[in-house]
Amino acid sequence: DAAVLPSSPGKDLVFTKDALVADVHFFSDDAPQDIAERALRLNLSDLAAMGAEPLGYLLSIALPKTGLNIDQWLKEFTEGLATNQKKFRWNLWGGDTVSTSGPITISITAIGETAVGKHLTRNGAQVGDGIYVSGTLGDAAVAVEILKNGLECNGKEHFLNRFYKPMPRLKLGKALCDIASAALDVSDGLIGDLLHICKHSCVGAHVYKENIPLSDTFSNLLETKDQYSKLSWCGGDDYELLFTVAPSNERNILDMLKCHNHSITRIGEITEAQEITLSDEHGNNIDLSKLGYRHFED
Repeated sequence: DAAVLPSSPGKDLVFTKDALVADVHFFSDDAPQDIAERALRLNLSDLAAMGAEPLGYLLSIALPKTGLNIDQWLKEFTEGLATNQKKFRWNLWGGDTVSTSGPITISITAIGETAVGKHLTRNGAQVGDGIYVSGTLGDAAVAVEILKNGLECNGKEHFLNRFYKPMPRLKLGKALCDIASAALDVSDGLIGDLLHICKHSCVGAHVYKENIPLSDTFSNLLETKDQYSKLSWCGGDDYELLFTVAPSNERNILDMLKCHNHSITRIGEITEAQEITLSDEHGNNIDLSKLGYRHFED
């Protein structure tokens, strides 16, 4: 009825848990394979944000009693699980499946490990630290506009792939354990998640809009639809790593760039004033009120 997992000598176990609900975290008519991939990759990203190596996961699913071909849905869903497990070399350890009168609900507990005491936290940022982000931002939020609001644009496949198959930065997370002063993954949007680091570290931050990394596809979209530029700092679901680095460690970032097939970009610095500011290319501050997704708020 349960797994017993003694910790390896010199290792700490890391546990993270996410609940995903249809039409909140994914769309109820999404392909089951895509739902499985997205659910697992979100949890892998949480492990990456701790600098942990994935080991296995527990999975519970609540499926509607009506309106769904359960056998076919589960067949396709487990195909997505298998693809993910093979790619990221971890396994399903157990779980449960139940019926519900509500929407599809998925709950995953992911387990990873780090060397003893070698894990990333949100509370170590210091004034003067550089603020960095991996990859590019905004693509997944554009995908939501496509899926939810019918946005017509070039590069749909690119945007949708970033939404359904975010790339957990596991290798980078482990490498940052001796370099970053604070870290997390970007799920609620750049500014919203940077706020978590600032609150836990009792500091502020300044970000330069022109430094926020964008994909070529997103940049092309902005040539005709500049109103979507805000998605790069307030859109969610990117699952890139956002981290701070002390000036004495910033030289190590250049060495890290040689080891990863994605960009690492300095977008700002930690400040003493306990507030977050975002400046445009002219040095003017952008209004950041009501940014970042918050559960249980209007």
